[in-house]
Amino acid sequence: MNFSPRRFLSATLTRAFAALLLGGCLGTLAAELRAAEVPKLTLPEAQAAAVRTHPRIAASDARSRAARETITQARANYFPTLSGNFTAAGTLEQNNTRLGASGALSVSQVFDRAAVGLNATQLLTDFGRTDNQVEVARQKSRVEDSLVRTVQRQVELQVSVAYFTVLQAQSVLNVATQTVATRAVVLQQVSALATNQLKSELDVSFARVSLEEARLLLARAESELASGFTELSILLGEREPRTYQLAEAPLPAALAADAAPFVTRALSERPRLTRLRAEAAAAAAQGRADRAVHYPTVSAIGGVGLLPVRDHRLAENYAAGGVIVNFPLFAGGRDTAHQRESELKTQAALETLRDEENNIIRDVRVAYLKASHAHERLALTAKLLSHARTSYDLATARYKLGASSITELSQAQLNLTTAEISEAAAKYDYLLQRTVLDFHAGGR
Repeated sequence: MNFSPRRFLSATLTRAFAALLLGGCLGTLAAELRAAEVPKLTLPEAQAAAVRTHPRIAASDARSRAARETITQARANYFPTLSGNFTAAGTLEQNNTRLGASGALSVSQVFDRAAVGLNATQLLTDFGRTDNQVEVARQKSRVEDSLVRTVQRQVELQVSVAYFTVLQAQSVLNVATQTVATRAVVLQQVSALATNQLKSELDVSFARVSLEEARLLLARAESELASGFTELSILLGEREPRTYQLAEAPLPAALAADAAPFVTRALSERPRLTRLRAEAAAAAAQGRADRAVHYPTVSAIGGVGLLPVRDHRLAENYAAGGVIVNFPLFAGGRDTAHQRESELKTQAALETLRDEENNIIRDVRVAYLKASHAHERLALTAKLLSHARTSYDLATARYKLGASSITELSQAQLNLTTAEISEAAAKYDYLLQRTVLDFHAGGR
């Protein structure tokens, strides 16, 4: 029986294709079995889980709730202060002077007695000092609330980055797996042809190099995927790496023609700007409160009580009241310095706010440009992949016909792999850049 190179090549290709198909089917079945055991996860679910469990958010929320308590503390000056007193006294001489009732209300002499009383003090006016102290506490509470939102959005951004990194790593891993399988078939074909002296050992050597390059790519993709799952697991509150079956994220709507809408939204919605505005308002309110220190305070004081054990010269009960007007006369310049300090802090807070607005405008415009470029890459990488596949098909056909060398085929394989990776990365890079743009613009 005569040897036919064409028939031999056809049989070799048929066996290689059958082996590849069988391996692919078995690999698909194994992947489906593994996927059934892996929990499914969407991006909103991942973000919600991270918000619930992340310690930075919990710490920030605790500080926010603590700041709300300072409002109650400041508002306490609006209400009367009540104190109960019990006094027991005995004397050796009737002419000694000091307290005669219970607590702070006094008479001219000390008498043998046991007295129980209730004292009350009510601020009537301090010319706005308490009002402004309440406003300071309220604005500082707003500062902490905005910090909670800032930390929450930072965590959500980190989750999005880790989520898209895993999806991209999975896409690259699929490309690498397919590349290894394809190049293994090529090596098998070239080795069979070299055995029958239809190709040289140089071709076999080039095919082996290409296969090893694909295996290196596969190992790197597996490592990046494991690293991505580790990062995502930590963000979700897991201390041990965990694998998830991530849902594909849809592409967002097309970008606006200009960055102006994003800038406008950022200037009104960014939590950091809300915090800086609240800090400036708190500093201004503190300045007004410090200015009110120079004015008098007016308070009412009263007391009632019983003397169940008393000297016969004392009444069985008592009641007294009065008004106290306190005039600040001299404090060594301390109050004036406090007022001036608050005014300077207000000025500094306003300048910091203006600087941050400029920084946010810059960040939004830069993020918009990056997102626009990433969107353009989607079409460019799709065209690149189409051309690379055409070139690879042509190079494969030419090599089978003996019209080209293994070098041309290897270069076509490399170009195809690079284009597939670029096409896979472009989608997730665009999703990531849009997420960053939404972060800088203040949206979720």
